[in-house]
Amino acid sequence: MSSEKKLAIKGAFWTIASYGSSQIIRFASNLILTRLLLPELFGLMGLAYVFITGVHLFTDIGLGPSIIQNKRGNEPEFFNTAWTMQVIRSLFVWLCLIAITWPVANFYEEPRLLWLLPCISINTLIGGFKSTSVSTLERKMSVKQVVLFEFSIQAISTTVMIVWAFFHPTIWAILVGGFTSSIIELVWSHFLIRGQSNRFAWDKEAAKEIFSYGKWIFLSTLLFFLCSQADRLVLGKIFTLTMLGIYGIAFTLGDMPRQVIIALAGRVIFPSISMLAELPRAELRAKIIKNRNLILIPLAIGLAIFVSFGDQLILTLYRKEYMAASWMLPILALGIWHTTLQSLMGCCLLAVGKSQYAAMGNLVTFLSITIGIPIGYHFLGNLGAVIAVAVGDIPTYLVTSYGLWKEGLNCFLEDIKLTLLFLGVLAGILCIRMYLLGWGLPIDKIAPIDLVPIAKLFQ
Repeated sequence: MSSEKKLAIKGAFWTIASYGSSQIIRFASNLILTRLLLPELFGLMGLAYVFITGVHLFTDIGLGPSIIQNKRGNEPEFFNTAWTMQVIRSLFVWLCLIAITWPVANFYEEPRLLWLLPCISINTLIGGFKSTSVSTLERKMSVKQVVLFEFSIQAISTTVMIVWAFFHPTIWAILVGGFTSSIIELVWSHFLIRGQSNRFAWDKEAAKEIFSYGKWIFLSTLLFFLCSQADRLVLGKIFTLTMLGIYGIAFTLGDMPRQVIIALAGRVIFPSISMLAELPRAELRAKIIKNRNLILIPLAIGLAIFVSFGDQLILTLYRKEYMAASWMLPILALGIWHTTLQSLMGCCLLAVGKSQYAAMGNLVTFLSITIGIPIGYHFLGNLGAVIAVAVGDIPTYLVTSYGLWKEGLNCFLEDIKLTLLFLGVLAGILCIRMYLLGWGLPIDKIAPIDLVPIAKLFQ
C-alpha cells in the first residue's frame, strides 16, 4: 500500500471519527439550547451570521488552499506572506461589517442587529491573527492533530455557551461561546507545530502565486456565499424570525451528512488528489472513482434512513414550538444527495487547478435559489420555499459534471447508478415505514398554515 493511500485512509478515519463526535456535541447542545432559548433568538443569530459569513467569503482568496496546493507551501516565505495577507484581510472584513450594519438592520427592520453585528465582528479581528499551522498540517495530511484541535475548541466553547444560557438565557450565551472559540483557536494554533511561527513578511512571488491561484477561489467563494446563504437572505423577508429559527434547526440537522462529505473532501480527497495531479487523466479518474464509491455507497444507505426517519428526531426530542421542523428536515436531507455527489468531485477539479467550474456552478445555483424560493412560496407556501432550497444547487452539480467531462474525469454514468441505488433503498425504507409501521410519510405533520398559498389557488 502506498504512503499516500495510508495517509488517506488514516485521514478518512480521523475525519469521520471527528465528525461523529462533533455532531454529537452539536446535536446535544442544540437540544439543550432550544430548551433554554426562544426560537426567535436562533432566527436572529442566523440572520446576523448570513452577513458575517458573507463578508468573509466575499474576501476569500484561498489562503489555506494555496498553502496546501502550492509546491512552496512549506517555505516560511510563502506561509508567512499568506499569514500577513490574512491579517490584512481580517481588518478589511471587520471594517466592511461595521459599514453594512446600519443598512442591514434597516432593511430587515431589526434594530437589535445594530449592536449584534459589531459584537460578532470582533471574532473576525481575533481570527485574523491565528496561525497558518492548521493549513500546514492539512497539507501534510496530519488530520489527527487538526481534528483534535478543532474538537477540543468546540467542546470548550459549547460548554461555555450552555452554562451561560442556563444562568442567563439570552442571546449573549451564543455570543460568549463564539468569543471563547475565537480566543482559544488564536492562542492554541500558534503552538500546534513546534518550531514554526508566523511573522509579518512579503514575498512578491509568493503573493503573486497566491493571487493567481486564488482569483477563481475568490469568485467561487463569493458566489458560494450567495448560493449557500440565499435561502436565509430571501427567507429572512418571507418568514418571521420564529419560523426562520425553526428552519435553521431543520437545516442544521438535515445538513449533517453533507458536512462529513465536505470534511472528507477538504482534508482527505483534496490533498490526496493534489499529490496525484500529475498522473494521466485516465489513471487519475480510475483512482478517484474507486475510492469515491467506498464513500458514497454507505452514504446512500445512511441518507435514505435519515430521510425516512429524520422527522422522528424532531417530534421526539424537541419542544412543540419546533414541530414545523419535522416536515422540513426530510425534504432538506433529500436534497443533500446531489450535493454530496458534486462536493466529492468538485474538490478534485480544485486539486488539478481548475477552480473556475466551482465559480460558474455557484453562480447558476444562486440564481436558481433566489428565483426558486419566491416562486415556490407563491404556489406552495412554506413547503414550496423549502423544496426550492432542497433542489436549488442541482445547477452546481451539472456544471461540475461538465468540468469533469472537459478535464477527462467524467463520472456521470457512475452517478446515475449510485442515484438509482439511493432511490431504491429510500423507496424500500419508506414502504416499511408506511405499511409495516403505519407511520405515513415523513412530511405528514405539515400544518395547514404552511400550505396557505395552495388553498388560495382553489378559491
